[in-house]
Amino acid sequence: MNILTSSAHFRQRVIKKSYKVGVTKAAKYYHISRNAIYEWRNKYDGKSWKSLVDKSHRPHHHPNEHTPAEKEMILKRYPYYKDDMIMLWDSLRKDGYKRSYTSLVRVVNKWLKPEIKKKQARKPKPYKRAEYPGQKVQVDVKFVPSYCVVNGRKYYQYTAVDECTRWTFREMYDEHSTDSSTDFLKKLILNSPFPIREIQTDNGTEFTRALISNDGKPSLFEAELEECGIKYHRIRVATPRHNGKVERQHRTDEKRFYKKMKMYNLEDGRKQLRKYNKKSNNIPKICLGFLTPNETMEKYLYVM
Repeated sequence: MNILTSSAHFRQRVIKKSYKVGVTKAAKYYHISRNAIYEWRNKYDGKSWKSLVDKSHRPHHHPNEHTPAEKEMILKRYPYYKDDMIMLWDSLRKDGYKRSYTSLVRVVNKWLKPEIKKKQARKPKPYKRAEYPGQKVQVDVKFVPSYCVVNGRKYYQYTAVDECTRWTFREMYDEHSTDSSTDFLKKLILNSPFPIREIQTDNGTEFTRALISNDGKPSLFEAELEECGIKYHRIRVATPRHNGKVERQHRTDEKRFYKKMKMYNLEDGRKQLRKYNKKSNNIPKICLGFLTPNETMEKYLYVM
């Protein structure tokens, strides 16, 4: 029996007592006011204690709630950004929207989305975050979706994400090999605004020979890392979540870039990817406290 049910049963007992001995004597017996008893008697239907259960005291309106003009602006833009709430918030903010991101998500869920049962919160294992830019950079490969490739060939996007600032670098290749991985590493080092201490990848053959050979010879990618003095870390087999930051970035790239582009050849794809690469590092991220990767990097200039 919860507190609301218990309270309703108590009120029913008080009301029945007042009918027998009167309101004044019942008030003295239970040490409550006469006005309270009269109020409960007005609510009581004479049959069930359920009529005495307190209703919600939550107000129907709030003085700081979204205005009709704000609601109209949100509903007008929502169809263009319905799969990317942070982009919707950023777009509205540029036109004078002053509310927080969480406030926007709350009203969108209230107006436009059906009620979703809350899932039990998962308790993730503690993870030691990178303390400065370049301490650990996650690298992975994404297959370019066939629906945006006009000539029907296969292309691959190599992606590097800095764990500390979420600064991201991408390049496109028509080959999935250690040669492409090594070339990407050289370009990453050349374009990175900070020195790289450690690279983390999965166990793909484009990065390492550890799972296909026991001769101990490093791949071209591993040899290049050793020559550059960069520590190499391979995640456990079949655990892509350990490379979660770059995996999450790949899903975002699919939504923000590939679903909105058409490429005709490798050079065309690289040209469009370079433009998106610059743009993406200037988009706010929730995990960075709504700062962009470039803005976050400025906070660590004294370290570098």
